[in-house]
Amino acid sequence: MGNGGSAMKVCTDHQGGINWLSLSPDGQRLLTGSEDGTARLWSTADSQCRGHFQGHESYITFCHLENEAAFTCSADHTIRKWDVVTGQCVAIYRGHTSIVNRILVAKDYLFSGSYDRTARCWSVDKEKQIQEFRGHRNCVLTLAHYSSRDVLEEEEEEEEEEEKVSRDLLVTGSTDCTVKVWWVSSGRCYQTLLGHTGAVLCLILDAPNRELFSGSTDYTIRTWNIVTGEQLKVFKEHQGSVICLELVNRHLYSGSADRTVKCWLVDTGERIQTYKAHKHSVSTLKYHAGILFTGSGDACARAFNSKSGVLQKIFRGHKFIINCIQIHNELLYTASHDGTLRIWDIRGICKRNKRRLKKERSAQGRSSQKGSLSRLFNNKVGCMVQQENGEHEAVELM
Repeated sequence: MGNGGSAMKVCTDHQGGINWLSLSPDGQRLLTGSEDGTARLWSTADSQCRGHFQGHESYITFCHLENEAAFTCSADHTIRKWDVVTGQCVAIYRGHTSIVNRILVAKDYLFSGSYDRTARCWSVDKEKQIQEFRGHRNCVLTLAHYSSRDVLEEEEEEEEEEEKVSRDLLVTGSTDCTVKVWWVSSGRCYQTLLGHTGAVLCLILDAPNRELFSGSTDYTIRTWNIVTGEQLKVFKEHQGSVICLELVNRHLYSGSADRTVKCWLVDTGERIQTYKAHKHSVSTLKYHAGILFTGSGDACARAFNSKSGVLQKIFRGHKFIINCIQIHNELLYTASHDGTLRIWDIRGICKRNKRRLKKERSAQGRSSQKGSLSRLFNNKVGCMVQQENGEHEAVELM
């Protein structure tokens, strides 16, 4: 296992903890939202601060970055849109009556969830509230969005003309233990997903497979059919709240307050790996090129071999919980409640992992070829030949 050494750069511009970190779709910029009530824009080319967004009257809870615009939400009950070139606030979305926890930008819509027990939909360009989603009995913590065109056949779609005009749906997770699915156009609740016995902290959507995953303080992850609302599976092995989820190639990674990450096969529900070594809750995670990166309440980030579960590197330097991580151009960005953004070089670990994956593919190819030759021999001669099982030792990288 390698020691993380020092970060390439430590950005200390914020005067309060960083609550969220967002990467633009083109990868050119990062946005941080802070307890100091400001957001900052960073260039991924040189890690310099390129913008300082001031105007919120309380701390920023969450932020989202597009290529040309930045969005922040705050405990001051508002959401703001910023021009990334000029740094000017170009829109303020008012209407919530309590802390805005989360925002999501999809198409021309801006969605928000709040402690006021509602979610809302806004027109990004017109600074206008389009819809209010009311029905949760407690605060809305997490959001997801999809179109019914992605999951429904024509004959399955709603017959009401209002829903036909706009097929967008919003998913909300709440501390009232429920997940709700809403028609965006009418604000009508399409499904209420019941089963959790604790607050729903995280959602992840797999629209092509019609599946929604929810993590909760009841220690479980649940899978739902987003068309029928049927609960498909319950993943029960965690011993603490499920804080974060990541879905990659039908593998579901879950970070928990029990200090572990677990990997599950979505199709079977089998838990195939547990990643240990954290000394506090796992607050954030990100999969990249066969490596699982995690951030924890113990102020460390870690890199694990996603297949073997072997801990490959620890990134030390933060003083408080790591709230969010991003990866771009083989650089790891970690944002912490200590107010710093740290940038780490992960080229070495990525390069070693690529070599390992190449060796594994090569070994699998030889094993497959040997099996084919053996089967051919069996067919021609008519005798039974015991084939090798093709198993290989895991390659340790560090």
